[in-house]
Amino acid sequence: MKTTLLKALGCAMAVLASFPLASARAADVTLAEANAIAEEGFVYGLPIVMIYQIMYDYAVDRNSGQFKAPFNQIKNESQVFTWKDTAIVTPNSDTPYSWLWMDLRTEPLVLSVPAVARDRYYSVQLTDLNSFNFGYIGSRATGRDVGNYLVVSPDWKGETPAGIKAVFRASTQFALGVYRTQLFNPDDMPNVLKVQAGYKVRPLSAYLKQTAPPAAVAIDFPKIDKDLAKTNFFEYLGFALQFAPPGPEEEAIRTRLASVGIGPGKHSDFKGLTTEQKAAIVAGMQDGEAKIKQYLLSGVKRVNGWGVLSPFGDRAFYNGDWLKRAAGAAAGVLGNDAVEAMYPFTRDLANGEALDGSKHGYTLTFAKGDLPPVNAFWSITMYEGKTQLLVENPINRYLVNSPMLPGMKKNADGSLTLYIQKDSPGKDKESNWLPAPDGPIYMVMRLYWPKTEAPSILPAGNGTWQPPAVVKVK
Repeated sequence: MKTTLLKALGCAMAVLASFPLASARAADVTLAEANAIAEEGFVYGLPIVMIYQIMYDYAVDRNSGQFKAPFNQIKNESQVFTWKDTAIVTPNSDTPYSWLWMDLRTEPLVLSVPAVARDRYYSVQLTDLNSFNFGYIGSRATGRDVGNYLVVSPDWKGETPAGIKAVFRASTQFALGVYRTQLFNPDDMPNVLKVQAGYKVRPLSAYLKQTAPPAAVAIDFPKIDKDLAKTNFFEYLGFALQFAPPGPEEEAIRTRLASVGIGPGKHSDFKGLTTEQKAAIVAGMQDGEAKIKQYLLSGVKRVNGWGVLSPFGDRAFYNGDWLKRAAGAAAGVLGNDAVEAMYPFTRDLANGEALDGSKHGYTLTFAKGDLPPVNAFWSITMYEGKTQLLVENPINRYLVNSPMLPGMKKNADGSLTLYIQKDSPGKDKESNWLPAPDGPIYMVMRLYWPKTEAPSILPAGNGTWQPPAVVKVK
């Protein structure tokens, strides 16, 4: 997504065209009901609509400018994300991605991974349309050996074949595999490409050397973009829900949405809406946006100005807490579980003053022996504060990370200082420069495979290790 929350999905009066309140029932819906359901529906539906837009851009619309590959084919990226990549907010630029959008309606898929060197981190994050992280393959989760893994739909009832190390069940009929392969430096890219070449996918029938089942019915995926999302939010939510059988914890919200015509595959009929009902719905969506923003402000542990939280996980992790799920999507859709990666983030100094590259320069200093504690590696990525996209800069540097340490300069006492500013701090300090935008700053620290023993950032917000404060220097 290019921006977040209602700024991206819209809160104009036009959004009411998508609110499927059946005209036959319009007179029976109170303003309070319309307001409450719009609020709850927006909070519940935001991650689903965001994921649908990514799926549409990456696997459906070949002209989106972000297209990766058709369903059930892996797309390996031969470079990391830059400022030109705009489909996902807060993208990481540490690990060349590989993408696999999976259509599981016909049969399961077998994902195969190669042996990966011990010093190179990799992971395959399995996420579905509900934005549930339903499984992991990789250095931490399954080790570095060759392996075959089965990904199945929510209603699959087959036997696990021989040679399959684990079975991962999605909660929706479409799912995404996000592959991250560590890049040590620009010269290391050929080695990353060799690892990526070992990532394979095939239908279960091909794995078993059997005849493939009949193809699934073709789908007319509704076009979605930033502008269309403003006017058809609930339309997209209803479309996506037809591929997402409800879990027990979803029954209540699904029932409330259905009471006003929002449901799997349903289309809107808004002719019966009164002006007052429309206003109540707009207010409800605004209330939903406000709740998400408030969660990110007050529901996050603040440590030296950094927000530390863990809003990503599987169905059991959320257990019906749709506000937590929406906050995670707003903070950075497709984020990892805490055990796989932690994401301290900041827009502010420790005293609450907003970071702004047009006004000041800043430093961030790690004391000797106090770098982020990880089993894999760490990074700090710079984003433009309003869009949460990578920042164009003269040295094409979007982050600093632990593989860069040998080329960075340490202070006399062994500490490490990073220079955060829009202009070069001088040639002698440029090795430690993290270029900033000419305006609001948003930074995310990533700790891949964080250590669990002290010092550790875990549990989130209460660990024995804390990120240092950003300091204003001019």
